[in-house]
Amino acid sequence: MEDNAQILEMTADIVSAYVGNNNVQATEVPGLISSIHAALTQVSSGSVEPEPEVKEPAVPVRKSITPDFLICLEDGRKFKSLKRHLRTKYNMSPEEYRAKWGLAK
Repeated sequence: MEDNAQILEMTADIVSAYVGNNNVQATEVPGLISSIHAALTQVSSGSVEPEPEVKEPAVPVRKSITPDFLICLEDGRKFKSLKRHLRTKYNMSPEEYRAKWGLAK
């Protein structure tokens, strides 16, 4: 019950601050209150899922392999072998790296 009281108080504070700094029609206030309360309730219950991070490779996959070196798709740095770099900087195994970027073994 205490959590609900805190959520109501935070909702009131946020709505008050928003309405005080923005032009809001009286008919829009109930919807604003509902959406802010729903968002705070969702956050407090821990049911908010982070959006999956879609990362572009630092260089095109086809250009990442050369006769002299490999280019890391994570940061674009050049190496003779990526294994140590992946483990120390990104805590990834070569298998995880290949799976992340959709590379064949």
